[in-house]
Amino acid sequence: VQLQASGGGLAQPGGSLRLSCAASGPIFSIDTMGWYRQAPGKQRELVITITKGGSINYADSVKGRFTISRDDAKKLVFLQMNSLKPEDTAVYYCYSRLVPIATMTRKDYWGRGTQVTVSS
Repeated sequence: VQLQASGGGLAQPGGSLRLSCAASGPIFSIDTMGWYRQAPGKQRELVITITKGGSINYADSVKGRFTISRDDAKKLVFLQMNSLKPEDTAVYYCYSRLVPIATMTRKDYWGRGTQVTVSS
């Protein structure tokens, strides 16, 4: 089972970026998908997640600016980031809580991370 993120890069303050993440491998079911981030010298923190039922959990710092969506048929999750700020600069990690077929036991998985830099 793997999570592969794409997107990210450099954006100006006030700009937008879109991240995508695909889950692949022998997966029985996916509960939660979403994103965490880690800025230099800081701990990894929640950005936003979405459950299979559509419940969204997000950091106050991204409220009204970031939106999340998922495509369960394709095992994809998307993060649309608008009104970006320099403090959004971080490595963004795709996250999923899912049940792999191999163990049939719910487990957390992480992608490798993609850099998002917001700077003029």
